[in-house]
Amino acid sequence: MDRIDTEVLRIEGAGPVRTVVMNRPDRLNAVDERLHRALAAVWRNLALDEEVRAVVLTGAGRAFSAGGDTDYLTRVSEDAQYRYSTMAEARRIVTEMLAFPKPIVAAVNGPAVGLGCSLAVLADVVFMSDKAFFADPHVNLGVVAADGGVLAWPLMMSILRAKEYLLTGDRIDAVTAERIGLANHVVSHETVLERALELAERLAAQPQQALRDTKRALNMHMSRAVATVLDFAFAAESETFALPEFRTTLDSYTDAIKTGTRAGAAQVS
Repeated sequence: MDRIDTEVLRIEGAGPVRTVVMNRPDRLNAVDERLHRALAAVWRNLALDEEVRAVVLTGAGRAFSAGGDTDYLTRVSEDAQYRYSTMAEARRIVTEMLAFPKPIVAAVNGPAVGLGCSLAVLADVVFMSDKAFFADPHVNLGVVAADGGVLAWPLMMSILRAKEYLLTGDRIDAVTAERIGLANHVVSHETVLERALELAERLAAQPQQALRDTKRALNMHMSRAVATVLDFAFAAESETFALPEFRTTLDSYTDAIKTGTRAGAAQVS
């Protein structure tokens, strides 16, 4: 088993259900190197744990995940070797979530942006707080949207809607997300984790072989997208991370966050 950094990715619970908690609440659970590595490793570990039959994925504090940490993205942009290893790790997150044989229930307790949004839609069932929203602003920052959006969204909504939201980075509020197929249920903010855990317990009690192979068969639809789309998407994302345009946009975004202007905080406030 891989070692999981439980400081940034807590694994809670006992018995058949585990809750995986992204734990950088002071940074709205933005993904840095440590959390990215933990997210790549956790699914194989849980798959090998025979006691675990279902998993709930959520975030600590007031966000699910605000996407990529700006310091982390700066290093990805500046260091070619680090960028290549990061892209390989990102691919592992996607493929291991899709291959994970047990149901994943997302409890989206707040903003789910960029990679955070992808993590949610790669789950099997999505409960969304009425205060939460999705957004994938990759293109706004000057990089290709390479992970969950380009894979999952065209299977969940019309290709026209997927294009609009991925090309603009516009927010998708919880009610809209449910209507267009990105979420199963919109519930009160106070009950989102409770509702997700209730379903996880129910799924954990299902006949396991039938449950696992049904999930596997369903995920074959998305696995076809992985086979045809993912390698190009990550290669293109890697290339755009190295462009001067990305650094200029990221620097402007970082400055806006530091000064508290709306431009910098628009996606997560």
